[in-house]
Amino acid sequence: MTESILKKDKPTIIISRTDNIGDVVLTLPLVAYIRKKYPHARILFLAKTYIRPLIEACENIDEFLDAEEVLALPETFMQVDFFKKLKADVIIHVFPNHEVAWLARKAGIPMRIGTSHRSYHWLYCNKLVNFSRKRSNLHEAQLNFKLAYPLGLEVPGLADLKNSYGLTRVPQINTDILDKTRFNLIIHPKSRGNGREWDWKHYNKLVEILPKEKFKIFVTGTEEEGKVIRENLLKNHPEVNDMTGKQTFSELIGFISKADGLVASGTGPLHLAAALGRKAIGLFPPIKPIHPGRWAPLGPDAHFLVLDKTCVECKNGGSCTCINSITPEEVSTLLNNGLLK
Repeated sequence: MTESILKKDKPTIIISRTDNIGDVVLTLPLVAYIRKKYPHARILFLAKTYIRPLIEACENIDEFLDAEEVLALPETFMQVDFFKKLKADVIIHVFPNHEVAWLARKAGIPMRIGTSHRSYHWLYCNKLVNFSRKRSNLHEAQLNFKLAYPLGLEVPGLADLKNSYGLTRVPQINTDILDKTRFNLIIHPKSRGNGREWDWKHYNKLVEILPKEKFKIFVTGTEEEGKVIRENLLKNHPEVNDMTGKQTFSELIGFISKADGLVASGTGPLHLAAALGRKAIGLFPPIKPIHPGRWAPLGPDAHFLVLDKTCVECKNGGSCTCINSITPEEVSTLLNNGLLK
């Protein structure tokens, strides 16, 4: 079946990843490799509504599919009919989603690939791949390739993935706010609960020690995060440019692409900055599965800092001693290294 499907003149392949920004960014190298192996394929990407600008910025994807819009259709037959009309040959469930897996099966998509570690995939998928993300030592971007084994792809080395995002259609923005004479640095201090966060005292210290004549600093986040950021950072440093709640996701992508660098914990904007070739510095705890071995930013100028120890104290959330052992001076050194004269 595999050979007959993929030998078609133009097979249609759906990549389903219905989680968050960083997860989707780290799936784009897989899309690039599929495009290279099957250059005439029609590649569709199923994701959350707000992810659309990221998908549309990728040259390797032919069409964005809005998962929330499909699942909101009032009748089940309408959801199934949506998938039938795509005439897809393959769907890869990179992120397991019970409803999507069921619909793909009901729509009769010939090849349905998923991990064997989801019980419902045994009912709805006909190509099961046996691997565990939690137990693996591979990076998230590499783990995605495990699901492409039925398409004849192997897991590449990390070095081969650093320039494989295909983000050539980045939204254009007005760049008047950026300073051509200084390094435009974005600080993204919050993680929406998806990782450990650096202490506010460290962000304040970092702003203090970066030379103002060399750095123009911006802070980004949601409107809600802006309230916390203003209380803990901006009231101490009014010279920092507050961008919280002022940009759409499309505008944020464009802004990051035009800035010079970004500092954050393991968040979506960190992975975006790395993918866009910016100087990306990630702050991580040594805790599996959120450690840099799994989630380090990948890009031509991507870096991470992590305490070299086995951590058992911070596993239940809250304040993280390990990530707060990373000093502002270490971050400052990375920002200045090989960059500013």
